[in-house]
Amino acid sequence: MELAERALIVHQKLIDAYGQPTWRDPLPAIDELVSTVLSQNTNDTNRDRAFHALRKRFVSWEQVRDAEEAEVVAAIRPAGLANQKGPRIQQLLRSISAERGALDLNFLADLDVEEGRQWLMRFKGVGPKTAAIVLLFSLGKPAFPVDTHVYRVSGRLGLRPEKMNVEQAHTHLEALLPPETYYAAHLNIIRLGRETCHARRPNCLLCPLQAICDFYQTSYKEVRQ
Repeated sequence: MELAERALIVHQKLIDAYGQPTWRDPLPAIDELVSTVLSQNTNDTNRDRAFHALRKRFVSWEQVRDAEEAEVVAAIRPAGLANQKGPRIQQLLRSISAERGALDLNFLADLDVEEGRQWLMRFKGVGPKTAAIVLLFSLGKPAFPVDTHVYRVSGRLGLRPEKMNVEQAHTHLEALLPPETYYAAHLNIIRLGRETCHARRPNCLLCPLQAICDFYQTSYKEVRQ
């Protein structure tokens, strides 16, 4: 079975198991960028708490950009690592303002995916995952974000080379799947990783992908026999 065929089967089996997933209401690109920075090394609940606290404390991103650092840090405390994320967000907003003259990233919709990715990744704190999330969920561009769950699950399924790093996995998985599947495949693979394919103790017996999973066919079945 070719890798692209396997990837499509994974996608369809997850659709059959979980249905068509829905991301929360899309945010403007600049909002999604800040939210994704807040999400680093924390969970969705803490990310959202910090994001809403930041938006409640400051009425505009310009105010966040120009505020005292301590005020921003205090507002985003629920996200964790606030002393690092606060200055990073402010510097990001300042850099975009200097480059574009305004805090509006809608122009990225007119660029192709790779141009948009490279533009975003020029800024400190913006890696391929953050860039892909902004492009996919805010701007509807065909980018495939790879977080820790997607990276782990894709490795166990044999959808990427074992030694491939997470940065390389973005373009690799984009090449495997048709662009129209990125949205659902990304969200459903994350759900599988959170609910079933755990990092330390994967619940393989409940996994809908047993029949095509390299990890199940080798490591797990050998342990059970």
